[in-house]
This record gives sequence, C-alpha cells and structure tokens, in this order.
Amino acid sequence: MQFGIFSVGDVTMDPTNGRTPSEAERIQAMVRIALKAEEVGLDVFATGEHHNPPFVPSSPTTMLGYIAAKTDRLALSTATTLITTNDPVKIAEDFAMLQHLAGGRVDLMMGRGNTGPVYPWFGKDIREGVPLAVENYHLLRRLWRERNINWEGKFRTPLQGFTATPAPLDDTPPFVWHGSIRSPEIAEQAAYYGDGFFHNNIFWNAEHTRQMVTLYRRRFEHYGHGAAEQAIVGLGGQVFMAETEAEAKRIFRPYFDNAPVYGHGPSLEDFTELTPLTVGTPEQVIERTLGFADNVGDYQRQLFLMDHAGLPLELVLEQIEILGTQVVPVLRKEFEARRPAHVPSDPPTHTSLVAAGPDDPHRLVEPARARMLAEKN
Repeated sequence: MQFGIFSVGDVTMDPTNGRTPSEAERIQAMVRIALKAEEVGLDVFATGEHHNPPFVPSSPTTMLGYIAAKTDRLALSTATTLITTNDPVKIAEDFAMLQHLAGGRVDLMMGRGNTGPVYPWFGKDIREGVPLAVENYHLLRRLWRERNINWEGKFRTPLQGFTATPAPLDDTPPFVWHGSIRSPEIAEQAAYYGDGFFHNNIFWNAEHTRQMVTLYRRRFEHYGHGAAEQAIVGLGGQVFMAETEAEAKRIFRPYFDNAPVYGHGPSLEDFTELTPLTVGTPEQVIERTLGFADNVGDYQRQLFLMDHAGLPLELVLEQIEILGTQVVPVLRKEFEARRPAHVPSDPPTHTSLVAAGPDDPHRLVEPARARMLAEKN
C-alpha cells in the first residue's frame, strides 16, 4: 500500500506568532516536505493546483520536475490537476515531459476544481464543469495513446493531424486518478476507464465517503475491469500528533481554529468526530486510519495533509518524521495482513504498466467499450 503527503500550498499566517511566510518561503517549504517524505520512507508526494491566493502551486509539473531531480524513489503526483480549465493538449505534453525527467515516477489526479472565479479566468464556465471534465479527459486519453489525431468537440478548437510531443515514456501513459468529493459523475468516469478514484474525504463524514467509493466500485465491476473490491481507491486524511492527546490538541488548536477553510466553524472535537481529522497520539492515528478500510474496503493509497493552516515548516517536518517512523510501518503491516490475496496492494505504477505489455487495457482509449465490442462480436 502507498502512503504519502499531499499539500494544497496555502500561504497562511501562523496564529501563534502572527507571521505569514512569503510565497518563496512556502514554495521552498513544499520542496522540503517532499524531500522529508522520501527520507522517512513514504511513497508519494502530491501537490495541489491553484490559481488564486492564498495558494502558490500554480504550476505542478514545474515543482514536481524540480523535486524529481532531488529524489530517487518518491512517486510524484498531483492532489488536483484541473481537467476543466487546463487545455488537455498542455496537460498531455507537460506530464509526458515530467514522466521522462522523473524516470516514470509520475501519476496524476484529475479534478474539476471548485473555485468559481478560476473558470472565467481561463475562459470557462463553472456550470459546464462536468461536461468539460468528460470531454477534456477523453481527449487527453487520445493524446497519450494516438500519434495522429483528428478531433472536434464543444470546448476547444479542433485538432487536425495533431501529435502531442513528447510521447509518454515507453509509450505508456501515466496512471490517472479521478478526485471527487461530491460528484457521482466523476466516480462514474473513473470507473468507465478503469482508472483510480481518490476520495479526498478530509471534510466529509464516513457515510458520504462510503457512498461515493461504493458507487465507483460497483461501476468499475460493471464495466468489466475486475471485481468491485479490486477497484483502485485512494483516500485523504489529516493528522496531528504528540505524545499525548491533550498535548496534540493544545498545540494544534490555534491552527485549527484559525484555518482559512474550516476555522471559526465546528469545534476541533466536533470536526474530529465527523471527519477523518485525527489529533492525538501515533497510536490513535493508527487505529483511526485502519478503520478507513472497515468503511470503504481495502484500498491502495493513503495521503495525509499535514502542512496546512499556517503550521511552521519545522513542526510539519517533525510530524512527517513521526508519520514515517512510528505510524506508517504499523499501517503497512496491518493493512496487508487483512487484505485478500486477489485485491491489489498498490495502484499501477509505470513499472507495472510497462511490464503488462502493449496489449494491456491501460493502453486503450476506451477499454470498457473495446471489451463490450469484443464480447458482442
């Protein structure tokens, strides 16, 4: 099973001292966090994509390319690649280039984005978010799998005899996750193509998370990619740890109370009861995280948000140290002990997809449609 860190890259004042890091400091902090993740044995670092203050990661492939040059093993991903406001041609070329530079240590998570003003900045309409996601992603799949494309759709200019360059490394497109917190259409999209589904459940209760993941699993099986329990699932999470629960809450409370997203809302205690946020000891984090599989079934990727709400870098690095040395080794052992043999431990990687060969369904634009046509004939 893969464990890692995702960052949304917010620039937030530290409520304990009133200091706000500069954009330069925040960008460098994200790099330090990624390097620390590899140092302590985590598997993945994922960055968000935002084009509005108070966030800095507007160019994920630039950041991930830089991190790739400084790491050897870490898988590099996105916590959202905006499939709606980005041009699919640019996504295809940027991530293929990153694949080559990172030696294949790349996947990405598609998302619609829920910041309304961003859509018109890029000439799009948020009311068309789902149709944009559907059309743009289908074009992206073609760009990564076909060398000469004639295409016409609703949301961008037509393509005639177009070839995206460079081609994916080893002619193997990166594995794609579809991230959604509330859109069943996106879960359906992930299932149709046999891609991964990442439910970033950091703001949602267990019932909602189970409903979304169950929908994806059921439709994954419907489209013939495997049994429902074999579908590729990832979850988000938030933790803050100390030697005692009381100490963890004492340190974390001012950051929680003033967080730009959920601050000044539910109490820390209410929020930890309703969502996956765990503030306590490493043992409590282990127990709570293991419970996620009881809710959604055995899954393949767990990413933690740990650098939000103005937490200073040194404190974040300490948290990642605890996560990598005290928490994740136990989670790996316990998750694998309960996992049935026919359920994948890890999501597909570049290495596994190359090994699967040129006839693997991953290399098809629409594997579900191809399968149905074959069965019909």
